[in-house]
Amino acid sequence: MKNNKELPFRIGVGIALLNHENKVFVGKRIDNPKNFWQMPQGGVDTNEDFLSAAIRELEEETGIKTVKLIKEIDEWLTYDLPKNLLGIWQGRYRGQKQKWFVMRFLGKNEEINIKTKNPEFLDWNWIEPSSLPKIAVNFKVNIYEKVADIISATKLN
Repeated sequence: MKNNKELPFRIGVGIALLNHENKVFVGKRIDNPKNFWQMPQGGVDTNEDFLSAAIRELEEETGIKTVKLIKEIDEWLTYDLPKNLLGIWQGRYRGQKQKWFVMRFLGKNEEINIKTKNPEFLDWNWIEPSSLPKIAVNFKVNIYEKVADIISATKLN
């Protein structure tokens, strides 16, 4: 490979999980020492549909099961990894191409458990959707801006 643009994207999902106040769940990643937070996201297994992958990833990362789908975002959202992170998936991918879902958390905060089998988060919080771009690592800001815009344009019950 001459450069990362020749590598494919890893196919994944992302979840914008809203609580009853329409705040979004974010977690502080274990593997990033800086103050960057992210929404739950992850890869899609072979023969797994996107919604099932999103529900599985949400439970694996947060312990959350009590949700309902509000909206599947129509377009694919992508990001390129910076050069220093290109080896994250053994150098096979340049970044991710993700199908995003907006979901409503129907449970209580006690359901949230980030101390999972393979923990990804040190801490978690609920934030205003408009704050998403401010807390994201720089290569995901464009996705977080788009998700924040979609949340604000979506009729939320």
